Amino acid sequence: MRLLVCTDLDRTLLPNGFDPESPDARTWFHRLAALPGITLAYVTGRDQKLVREAINEYTLPMPDFVLGDVGSSIYVCKQHEWHPMSDWQAHIAQDWGGFTHSDIAAFLKENPEIQLQEESKQNTYKVSYYAPIDTNHKTLLPKLQSQLQEHHIDASLIWSLDEPAGKGLLDILPARATKRHSIEFLMEKHGYGFDNTVFSGDSGNDLPVLISPIHSVLVHNASTDVKREGQRMAKAAGTEKALYLAHGGFKGMNGNYAAGILEGVAHYHPEIKPLLESD
Repeated sequence: MRLLVCTDLDRTLLPNGFDPESPDARTWFHRLAALPGITLAYVTGRDQKLVREAINEYTLPMPDFVLGDVGSSIYVCKQHEWHPMSDWQAHIAQDWGGFTHSDIAAFLKENPEIQLQEESKQNTYKVSYYAPIDTNHKTLLPKLQSQLQEHHIDASLIWSLDEPAGKGLLDILPARATKRHSIEFLMEKHGYGFDNTVFSGDSGNDLPVLISPIHSVLVHNASTDVKREGQRMAKAAGTEKALYLAHGGFKGMNGNYAAGILEGVAHYHPEIKPLLESD
């Protein structure tokens, strides 16, 4: 077996949402990550420092790759030594045409609906903002996109909600730097296809992957709105069979967080079940 397991962190693998975690979920996840042939990638909005903190705080398996900053950075992980994938950085840099993070922030400074996030949450190819949670993002995003296009900047605008904090989140990335693009780059570079890659997520910034042909899982604790939007968009894209909604029951667990990831992986790859149970 050769399988690329990609997962978001916050409120997907990390049990830091409102819903309860099944007690044994992360123990089973460790078993999954330790199986021969499993390659593990964390795909997250966190930067390298915050990913390391999450691994320590939640006692997570060390990944083989980290696709951080909402896909705008890729690290190859050799235990505690992480090396940025330079060809990925060169690939996405073209989309911003030589403009920097500071340039983009300056171009958008006259929009009172958005507020720059802390400096620690910015990076070379990611400009991140807060917005009121009730912001009409379907109106806001095209307006911002138009302003960037005036400067010939090719960007992806990723909207999501931090419901526990009561905030809207906006990430502006190079057009080819979304979570989906970074996963597909990793798949191509290391010879994985749709039949041996599985992604798990919970929120709006996971939707580009969730509605793609990549086999994907929405964990049970994802919001009703994200589930509804994911199903609607997948149907429109003709990828309904590549989206699985975890509902609980695998190993008697509730389908939230790591339990949902395991349930989804077993849905696409039932041969994994006896491997998990063997010593």
